[in-house]
Amino acid sequence: MTGKSETYRNMKTNKKYEMNGKTAVNGNTAGKRRSGIRIMGQLIGLVKPLFHVMTAAVILGVAGYLCAIFLTVFAGMALLNVLGIDRSIPLITLFVILAAAAVLRGILHYGEQACNHYIAFKLLALIRHKVFAALRRLCPAKLDGRDKGNLISIITSDIELLEVFYAHTISPIAIAVIVCVITEAVFFRYHWMTGVFALAGYLAVGLIIPLWNSSRGADKGMEFRTEFGDLNSFILDSLRGLDETIQYGQGKLRSAQIDERSRRLDAKQKYMKELEGAQRGMTNVLILLFSFGMLFLSTWLVMKGQMEFEGGFLCTILMMGSFGPVTALSSLSNNLMQTLASGERVLSIMEEEPVVDETEGEEAGAFGDISCGNLDFAYDDEQILKDYSIEIPEGSRIGIHGKSGSGKSTLLKLIMRFYDPDQGSIRIHGRDLKKINTDELRNMESYVTQETCLFHDSIANNIVVAKPGASRQEIEEAAKKASLHEFIMSLPNGYDTPVGELGDTLSGGERQRIGIARAFLHDAPLMLLDEPTSNLDSLNEGIVLKSLRESCRDKTMIIVSHRESTMAAAQKVYEMNNERVS
Repeated sequence: MTGKSETYRNMKTNKKYEMNGKTAVNGNTAGKRRSGIRIMGQLIGLVKPLFHVMTAAVILGVAGYLCAIFLTVFAGMALLNVLGIDRSIPLITLFVILAAAAVLRGILHYGEQACNHYIAFKLLALIRHKVFAALRRLCPAKLDGRDKGNLISIITSDIELLEVFYAHTISPIAIAVIVCVITEAVFFRYHWMTGVFALAGYLAVGLIIPLWNSSRGADKGMEFRTEFGDLNSFILDSLRGLDETIQYGQGKLRSAQIDERSRRLDAKQKYMKELEGAQRGMTNVLILLFSFGMLFLSTWLVMKGQMEFEGGFLCTILMMGSFGPVTALSSLSNNLMQTLASGERVLSIMEEEPVVDETEGEEAGAFGDISCGNLDFAYDDEQILKDYSIEIPEGSRIGIHGKSGSGKSTLLKLIMRFYDPDQGSIRIHGRDLKKINTDELRNMESYVTQETCLFHDSIANNIVVAKPGASRQEIEEAAKKASLHEFIMSLPNGYDTPVGELGDTLSGGERQRIGIARAFLHDAPLMLLDEPTSNLDSLNEGIVLKSLRESCRDKTMIIVSHRESTMAAAQKVYEMNNERVS
């Protein structure tokens, strides 16, 4: 074992466990990235429960675009009727059709957008549920020391960007294809050359330009989303460390670093905006070229006697008015670079494999002696435990003493089954931890970590997380055992006093005692205490240790600390060094 800190070791853990051959949990690429088509396919697969709503959106969208397109066509037919060139349809009928098409266009477009946004918001809620479930599976090993700002970016802005995909991408693709097939049938009805020419225009505007533009900006989209998450992390760290920044006069440096990161982010966004502008300009030029091209082609066909005048006139009008669906498709590539990057980051979290698979379906058993046999464990290439063995009888209070970085905290994490050992086994009452249902194992154990995480809530609600539904009397009893009750009662609102964000209104010792109160409230037969008094003064340390001895007579307790005074609560103390437990 080495003398490096546990914090550093947690960072090393990320290197060992963060990758899944695709993308790291924090959004950085690892290995081969997914193609845009594959990302879209996987995102579309999530629509399956709402397929009927998507079908309705496509039908309404197709009908709406046909109303808009043929509004101009029927207007042209009305003009031909007035000029006496084509009176196959009565003028009054054409006016009725025009009025109906104009009204229906608005109604159908509203219906399409309503369906699309219903799908989008339903699926965003579903995706958030899946992402949080994935994070729950990945905890704690793969999120230990993780870049929280990047995770926040994925959970918030990346998922929000998927709204563009579900509300404005899937149905427009289907609508564009269907509408183009229908308009192509009309073109081919008049002449095969007009059909082929129109098809070339649709493919150029709706497929070739978007693919070309996306290929140029795909990597930039991922870089932008990743750097956006990094900036979130940096600002979050800056806010948390504001006191230290002011104390050591680092404000100007920190501000300069934020400015530099913002400039880099702005440069990437500017590049994507330039791509968007170039794509939009190219699209408009092609629409004009193909519109005038259809005019010249139709004129030539009429002059050659291969098409009637009214056919050439209507084909030209139809060509000019039918680019709506493919233009909508073309404009998707403007936001699609970031959307696909966000989709890849979100999908990577949902697909990431946990370090330890939860166990369920095993037969329940009793708590008993703990046996750690010949354990080997390493973070990446750093060996922490080698052929490590220890026996902990039921009902005993065992102290494990050693310098920082000797592997004490790692042993507790293995007993909690946050990780599995590389070699050897850990057994409780003869059962391997891997054969104990995860819920059952968690109910057996109360774990007090070195740093107590507090939620932005009241003191009572921060303690009750250890036993949801516990009464106020139970909460107070747990606080008394943690030498916390008198301090709480001195506060203006007592147990209803808010602790502030991350518990920043409390001292380190007060936060630590809330963690100990949680352990008492959980009332498990095994208590794992990792440096439980490191933030306490001598007086409060003595009170807490006395309470541990008196309140946990019938429990198994493992106390880990580098402080000799903390070992006073233990019946037997083991010294942890680089090679063995003695």
